[in-house]
Amino acid sequence: MSFKIDRGLFKYDFIDHHAILCVPVDADVKEIRKRYLQIARRLHPDSNLTESAAQKQLGNELLSKLVNPAYEKLFGDRTRPEYIIILSQIGKRLVQESTSVTLNTDLARQLADAPAPNLDHFYKSAIAKLAQTQYDSLEQALQVIGQVSELNLVYLMRSAGKSSTAPPPAQPKVQSDTPQPNTAKNTPLASASAPAPPKEDSVIEQYVRRAQSLIDKNQFAQAKVELQDALKLEPKNSRCHSLIAMVYLKQNQLKMAKIHFDNALKLDPNDEPALQWKPKIDKVLGQQHSDHKVTSSPNNKDKQPDKSGSGGLFGGLFGGKKK
Repeated sequence: MSFKIDRGLFKYDFIDHHAILCVPVDADVKEIRKRYLQIARRLHPDSNLTESAAQKQLGNELLSKLVNPAYEKLFGDRTRPEYIIILSQIGKRLVQESTSVTLNTDLARQLADAPAPNLDHFYKSAIAKLAQTQYDSLEQALQVIGQVSELNLVYLMRSAGKSSTAPPPAQPKVQSDTPQPNTAKNTPLASASAPAPPKEDSVIEQYVRRAQSLIDKNQFAQAKVELQDALKLEPKNSRCHSLIAMVYLKQNQLKMAKIHFDNALKLDPNDEPALQWKPKIDKVLGQQHSDHKVTSSPNNKDKQPDKSGSGGLFGGLFGGKKK
């Protein structure tokens, strides 16, 4: 399927990632993440057991080619600020070119005519309403994205005009939704001047990549959240179970690590991290159980297990003499 959108901001050689996720242009990262998870659950092939193979394929393509790149751009600490600056520049450009702007949808025309005090409310209400059904019909998803992008265009133009000292811009042209010859340049999403989407990955691979990056930075709590979200989408992914087990292991939560290593081996008996670490965890947990029996015995109330050299549970697994 060709992902070509020629409405709204897409007409200006720009990939409107906010429209793809159907969030306002001033959405914060929490709102962006929440919306992304909603869409990912809708489009992920394993979440649509009653749909045809063609529908699953289309959903996966929308997810990998549009939704995942949009989330990466808007959620990234480095990519998001640059993108917001570009949006602001586009808004100023639209003010200068307002007489040549063409609107195709009733919602966009209503937003263009909305009283200034009601602008934010009308815009965000319209976005929220469209988000409820944006990906219900996968064949119509691109049209909805174009409709959202028109709202973004009008909102940016009016917001920039409101903050400018220049005279109010002229109202944009109105174009009916009735099919007519389109003289505007159609901009294929893949050839837009904005940075090209990253290499196509499945949604689970996106989670795993982010989680691995967080683990490398010792940000285990955030990595665990990424992997828990991934397992909600794909509970039988051995890689996710193995990786979250490593996170629990780093946090010294051995019982949880054991559970996920067990799950990883059930799904993939050759999983290397599970094969390496599960026997060591079993040994430590067995030692714990043995020590507990000794200290709880009536005849050994004053005896304590010898912990010399163990470095605690975490030290028992990762410690030892440095070479």
